[in-house]
Amino acid sequence: MPDLKPEIKTVGIISKPNVPRARSIVPGLIDWLAQRQIGVRVDEETAEYGQIREWVPRERVPVDTQLVVVLGGDGTLLSAARAIGGQDIPLLAVNLGGLGFLTSITVEELYPELERCLASEMRVGKRRMLRCEIHRGGHRVSSYEALNDAVITKTSLARIIDVAVHVDSHFVSNYKADGLIVSTPTGSTAYSLSAGGPIIFPNVDALSITPICPHMLTHRPVIVPGESVIRLENRALDGDAYLTIDGQVGESLLQDDEVRCARSPNEIRLVRPPRMLFFDVLREKLKWGER
Repeated sequence: MPDLKPEIKTVGIISKPNVPRARSIVPGLIDWLAQRQIGVRVDEETAEYGQIREWVPRERVPVDTQLVVVLGGDGTLLSAARAIGGQDIPLLAVNLGGLGFLTSITVEELYPELERCLASEMRVGKRRMLRCEIHRGGHRVSSYEALNDAVITKTSLARIIDVAVHVDSHFVSNYKADGLIVSTPTGSTAYSLSAGGPIIFPNVDALSITPICPHMLTHRPVIVPGESVIRLENRALDGDAYLTIDGQVGESLLQDDEVRCARSPNEIRLVRPPRMLFFDVLREKLKWGER
């Protein structure tokens, strides 16, 4: 028997703060859903735009929903992806920001895409997430989920950091650099790309390791199999290195902390516009191939 997609009865809405355009979009969206007897769960920012009294913390928005609409840019989508926490809920991301590489649906396409979602005709791309753990003295002290990347960088007072890298049981190298990026294919077009890393097609099962301004010119980006466990051993002094997840959350590292990065069992389901494929996005958003 074919898989039966759940009927959409409740939609979550997550919005970027301080976007004047959202003040006209959110009330219209809520009315549109109400006319179709669809309930909403919203975060604080959305409630402010829509003049709604009841809201829930962002991480609680996806609870009991069958679709989450994200209004903002790629940063808002990254936050929403972590809020989903591996739940099988499609994300419809609408670009209200600038570049919007992941949020490639325009405001004009919002309602046509919602109609397709209600008819179970949307095109969905699955994006695997990255699980990152900090181990200290043999014990796990922190755990994070990333859609784009995990980055170890020097703090403002540190001149350079020293990180020993292992892939599974194999020693790779000692990196002396401003930082090091472990990226998913989704994140390969983000910070890693700016640091000279490769573009990886979204459904390729791989991870990339990209140094940031390495001291040795021979240190180049490396692509490893997706099932690899990447271990980053921090040799910098306490407080000289910082772990950042998706550029949004993280914590300071102590000397000899080990950051373990591996493919997460969680993935997100990203609603994609039918008119645009991956290389179309590269050309439109990154001006790929233009002189």
